[in-house]
Amino acid sequence: MKLLTPDLYIESILHLDLDKLKNRNIKGLIIDIDNTLVAWDIKYASEKTIDWLLKLRKEGFEVCLVSNNTEDRVVTFNEELKLPAIHRATKPRRGPFKKAMKIMKTEIHNTAVIGDQIFTDVLGGNRMGLLTVLVVPIESKEFWWTTFVRKIERHVLRVVLKDHKGD
Repeated sequence: MKLLTPDLYIESILHLDLDKLKNRNIKGLIIDIDNTLVAWDIKYASEKTIDWLLKLRKEGFEVCLVSNNTEDRVVTFNEELKLPAIHRATKPRRGPFKKAMKIMKTEIHNTAVIGDQIFTDVLGGNRMGLLTVLVVPIESKEFWWTTFVRKIERHVLRVVLKDHKGD
C-alpha cells in the first residue's frame, strides 16, 4: 500500500501549497494533464490553469507535462503553454519520469509528481522515490477504462488516505 499512498492529497492544483514544496526543496514538477489540469475532454487549459502554470515558472519551478495520452492530445493542449511535454508516457513505468527529470535538469530528491490517478501518477512517482501529489479528478465522466480503474482506486483511497486528513 505504501507505493499507492501519495505524500500530499489536495482538492485541485489551485490548492497546492507552493511554499510547502519549496520547504521540501522541490525544484521540478512532473504534471499530468487529463483530469489534473483540465477535464479529459477539454482541449485547452483555462485562464486560471494557465495563470497557475505561469506562476510555477515565476516561483522558480521547472515544469514538464507527462501524459499517457496521444501526441495529438498533448501537442494541442500545449500549443499556447509551450512547456516541455511527454506524450504516450506509459506511466507508471519509470522511463517517462526519468526523461522528464532529464529535461528539467532535476533529481529524484527535488522532483514531485502531480496527478489524479493512484495507479499511474502516484504509483509511478513512488516507484521512483519522488514526492507524489494526488489531486481530486476534475471530471467524473471519463473513458471507460479509467472509470473501471477509478472503482478500484476508491477502495484503495479509503485505506491510504486515512493518514492524510490534514493535507
